[in-house]
Amino acid sequence: MRIVEVDGSPAAAGELVSALRDALDGGPALLPRAPGASATPAARPAPGAALVITTSGSTGVPKFVVLSAAALRASARATMDRLGGPAAWLLALPAEHIAGVQVVVRSLLAGAAPAVQDLREGFRPDGFAATTAALPGGRRCTSLVPTQLARLLDAGGAALEALCSYDAVLVGGAALGPGLHARAAAAGVRVVTTYGMSETAGGCVYDGVPLDGVRVDLDEGGRIRLGGPTLADGYLGDQAGTAAMFDDGWFRTTDLGRWRDGRLEVLGRADDVIITGGENVAPAAVERVLATQPGVRAACVVGLPDAEWGQVVAAAVAATPGDDEPDAVRADRLRAAVRTELGRAAVPRVVLTVAEIPLRGVGKPDRRAVTELLMTERGPAG
Repeated sequence: MRIVEVDGSPAAAGELVSALRDALDGGPALLPRAPGASATPAARPAPGAALVITTSGSTGVPKFVVLSAAALRASARATMDRLGGPAAWLLALPAEHIAGVQVVVRSLLAGAAPAVQDLREGFRPDGFAATTAALPGGRRCTSLVPTQLARLLDAGGAALEALCSYDAVLVGGAALGPGLHARAAAAGVRVVTTYGMSETAGGCVYDGVPLDGVRVDLDEGGRIRLGGPTLADGYLGDQAGTAAMFDDGWFRTTDLGRWRDGRLEVLGRADDVIITGGENVAPAAVERVLATQPGVRAACVVGLPDAEWGQVVAAAVAATPGDDEPDAVRADRLRAAVRTELGRAAVPRVVLTVAEIPLRGVGKPDRRAVTELLMTERGPAG
């Protein structure tokens, strides 16, 4: 197995491109990781494995997802078919994550390595614009997380012009709030929302519709199951974990979902559901309501322990820059909106305005950090 450290530089990305090309052609499996990451599997992947992706999820316990060349190619081809054919791709995501790797795979299947934005100093809108300018003519695509999309919209100018030049901007890694989605559409950005994970070789449901060959099912409890040719082989060196999540051609996700107008709507993680006074509240539903309210840029909702109710709903909200509404007035307005849309049980007892929602990984809300902030704001449980 070949380990490649990717530090966000174009040089490191170039080494990854070469290693991934070899792996897809039957060479050693590739394990990309960030500098300083020490997690290394004791086991070695079986013949046929092309990629090992480290994923810690919300628990912090690393897992090593094994993907075959066939699964990676199936995902890339299905994406190509859905988006209208081959394109030049810009890599603006960390290359140790599956979304970044898939940008490379799609590029290789289209016949060329991707353009690479230098991320050693973080994601910068001016760097995005400069790298976009170096892309060849013709169709072009990129993949972003919601935080990056918001920064490009905030920057405007050359960054927004570059963003609007893409035939498709895949947005995943975390839920795309309806307010940000609407703002991007109004600016002329061709956003395609994606849902998937390392275990499905990245995004496998686009704008709520499964890619060709991908199967989606909901069990009796509403938990999403995914199947098809993009599935991983399992977790390296973890037979119990593999057996618990992979079964007879299906991957059992930890997410809840429902069908709405023929499209899959993801409601959030099953273990994030808040049970307050015997009522089940999906944080994602509350977040969607909050994110559509004036003056709210982003929101994260969690449950806090409570002696009387078991849990209470609590929300951290990031206000739109320049919004000077008093926090108490904003909190009351947001509570009223949630009550109207979702009912009394879903109303946040605690609403905290923050400068930024804490994030982890590739732009996912850090619910642990948010919970700590909100518990400090609330004080001891009642």
